[in-house]
Amino acid sequence: MTTLFNKMRKLRTKKERNSVYSMVSCSDLTPGSLEVWVDLPDAIKYDPALAPFKQLYEQHHGKLESTPTTPITPEGDRNIFNKKISDSTVDVHEPIDRNTNCKDVDNRLIEPKVPHDEEKKIPPSARKKQFDRTLRVVKLSVLVACWALLTISLLLNNEKNDVILHTAVNVGEVQEYYLKSTQEDFTVSVSLSGPFADSKSNDTTLLQLWLHRSSGDRKQAQNSTLWIINIQPDDVINFSPSASESQTLVLEKHRGPKKERRPLNTTAENSSSGRNETSVYLRMSTSSNKTVPLTVSYQLNPLSEEDGIIYASILLCALYILIIFEVVNRTIAALLSSSLGVAVLALSGARPSLPELVSWLDMETLLLLFSMMILVAILAETGLFDYLAVVAFEVTGGRTWPLINCLCFFTAFFSTFLDNVTTVLLMTPVTIRLCEVMQLNPIPVLMSMVIFSNVGGAATPVGDPPNVIIASHRAILNANINFTSFTLHMGVGILLVCVQTYLQLRYMFRDMNTLRHSVPRDIVEMRQEIGVWKRAAASLSSYSRDEDIVRRALEKKVQRLQTMLLKRETNSGKSKADPHFCSTLAQMKQKYRIRDKQLLIKSAVCVAFVVVVFFLHAIPELQRLSLGWTALLGALLLLLLAEREDLEPILARVEWSTLLFFAALFVMMEVLSKLGLIAWIGSLTESLILKVGNGTLIGASANVVCAGVAEQHGYRFTFIQFLKIGFPIMLGNLLVASVYLLLCHSVFSWH
Repeated sequence: MTTLFNKMRKLRTKKERNSVYSMVSCSDLTPGSLEVWVDLPDAIKYDPALAPFKQLYEQHHGKLESTPTTPITPEGDRNIFNKKISDSTVDVHEPIDRNTNCKDVDNRLIEPKVPHDEEKKIPPSARKKQFDRTLRVVKLSVLVACWALLTISLLLNNEKNDVILHTAVNVGEVQEYYLKSTQEDFTVSVSLSGPFADSKSNDTTLLQLWLHRSSGDRKQAQNSTLWIINIQPDDVINFSPSASESQTLVLEKHRGPKKERRPLNTTAENSSSGRNETSVYLRMSTSSNKTVPLTVSYQLNPLSEEDGIIYASILLCALYILIIFEVVNRTIAALLSSSLGVAVLALSGARPSLPELVSWLDMETLLLLFSMMILVAILAETGLFDYLAVVAFEVTGGRTWPLINCLCFFTAFFSTFLDNVTTVLLMTPVTIRLCEVMQLNPIPVLMSMVIFSNVGGAATPVGDPPNVIIASHRAILNANINFTSFTLHMGVGILLVCVQTYLQLRYMFRDMNTLRHSVPRDIVEMRQEIGVWKRAAASLSSYSRDEDIVRRALEKKVQRLQTMLLKRETNSGKSKADPHFCSTLAQMKQKYRIRDKQLLIKSAVCVAFVVVVFFLHAIPELQRLSLGWTALLGALLLLLLAEREDLEPILARVEWSTLLFFAALFVMMEVLSKLGLIAWIGSLTESLILKVGNGTLIGASANVVCAGVAEQHGYRFTFIQFLKIGFPIMLGNLLVASVYLLLCHSVFSWH
């Protein structure tokens, strides 16, 4: 019986082997398509499905000297594929008869010979299929409608053209500016620049502004409420630094003389009020004994505060809905939401110009991310991440929780001195490689790691971008809070939060099965393999015939793999993962080693330079070089030392979608601020809702970066998955931190 079973297995393998060669026909073997095949990654190029290209190449150029014998890691060519196709049924080293007739080759290539059982697909029910089709049509209709609204609003509205005026206000006089308007309900948004004071003191002088409306018969006049601004004292008003203030002034419909409201220092009616029509003026006066210079800009009839808050809330909710329910990719969701925000501003007459949009971007953060991605991309080519994974596997003895503890501890430790985004970029490839070796699901391990990164980054002024902003604030510097005092005050609380986070994670992952794949490993590998071939096919365009030939061959391979995947998923309940998949330590050391020691030394020098300069930010006198510039200089030095003639492979490994996501979020936050939502919810509520850190996937920069790197490796975790783990931990963090701060400042009065 066993002999019969083995014969049937060999016969089936032979059929699968014959079906492999149905991807390319002899007529497709042109010199141009052969050049396209040569440029493919080795893991794709040497697949048996593309064996005719290899045969043709060897007929004209001789036998290839070597083919890849070890899997090419995602770090080696992560922009195209993640894993090596390891289940090939045809040996690429098999000698080929060079006298093979092309006709024979053509005959065996044209007809696909897919086994009959693989052609059987289990279609979904008609009802579910109809529902999915309807849902897809509705989704596309809504998205296209949003795009149409955006396009129409930009076509019909010009860019904002602020009227900028310069004036000076003397003591005892009222300056006024005529505003052209015939509306009864009049609204104007006024922005001022001048010698304004930050806070009110005993000797602070005042500047008063209001709207005044008068009719031609001088019998009816109306004033808006006063806008009072504190200005610098008389003795320091000359050559004082300029500050900006903005306010919306409203004149409601005139309801008669009894409804008239006047400021205390209103003067007589202006001589121009003898006109027959109603006139509106912007008036200003000062209590200073010196002349107060001002720069004034205004916008007539801006969007009301109530409407702006409603529109901003809708935009923010739409962004979260698109991301939570994965309607579209999160980068596209951020781009669409921010673009719709610009459309709302355009409809309200405040369409920003392109230079203004660029000024909304946090170039410091984008520069830091881009530079560190370049460093990590080159560093990955040395094989360092694979080697570190082997070392960690050896130190922990291959045990699960000691390994997770090691990863989380080092991530939190490095995040205290490095930017947590940098730490995540360095640690994510190592974590994924370790999880693959130990047959663990990388998603929960990555979530735990990035949570500890956020916690550890809060301990020092350089651990997280918000910490840098707080530590560099003028009030903090005036209070003599330096690097040491900041770290000592935060360190104790961070240690307590780390203990609470670890205990909570151990409880949440008390079942070890939650750390492993929920589906058989062969199905996971086949899904990743399909993703590899899809990205390889997508990298080829259809503009040229040669590239189109190779692309169609890759698409045929994808269809065949999808058929096999459907069959395996159907029979997944009958199969079990191989318990002996994990390689021994000796095999791992032989397989994962340092591939380029010279490049590793060069990379270590550049990374050391970046880390040392990061540490120097603790010294106020050496803070002239920002974090972004430091990382850029390190990346530039490594590019020079690496001596690369072609930058395309390196630039292809940059997480452009992550950078674009952050850029769209920066625009989105500025739009929400322009619409008044940020001021309405307040700074504390803003931090709770928009910047919840560990609570949501988009709450911290490190979360988004980790998700982007993991997706490039073939592991994608959703907003809901992160929310289930991160939100309860965030609540625990807030509770522990609040108790710690209450004890420090209410009981012991450390401040």
